[in-house]
Amino acid sequence: MEFTFYKDFDLSKFWSECSYSSRDYIESFPDDAVIESVEKELGYKLPGSYVALMRTQNGGLVNKSCFPTTEGTSWAEDHIAIAGIMGIGKEKIHSLCGEQGSQFMIDKWGYPATGVYIADCPSEGHDMILLDYSNCGPQGEPEVVHIDQENNYKKTFLAKDFETFIRGLEEEEKLD
Repeated sequence: MEFTFYKDFDLSKFWSECSYSSRDYIESFPDDAVIESVEKELGYKLPGSYVALMRTQNGGLVNKSCFPTTEGTSWAEDHIAIAGIMGIGKEKIHSLCGEQGSQFMIDKWGYPATGVYIADCPSEGHDMILLDYSNCGPQGEPEVVHIDQENNYKKTFLAKDFETFIRGLEEEEKLD
């Protein structure tokens, strides 16, 4: 597979190494059969840039965990923060089809069923990051949005696609 995503982006410093990440997020590298199974269960085609990133490490905590916003959220006036990115799989608690994965957030927390929840936030379930397929359909290229449960599931646009979201993450200190 030709690597067409993340050109001129240093992925070697992207993931944070910690035991929590290993225990609750990081799945084995996804092969085509796992990806197909997860997509079928969720009902959405995962973006190529998401799959490519999960083939470098399949989920986990990140070193740059904040994304600037043009409007305030329940987290901050000028940004959102993520705890970790869910891997493609079913084994870890924080994987797409895991015990607290995307469907869990829809079924148990009442999040809108308009896509795939791919990243949790430090609020422990009170806001999430969504691959939003509302404008493109289940086979299209989703936008990345922040969903704020504390504010009646308010949707805040973050990025036109997943790679743009990843490239836009910044260190917390830069935004404090």
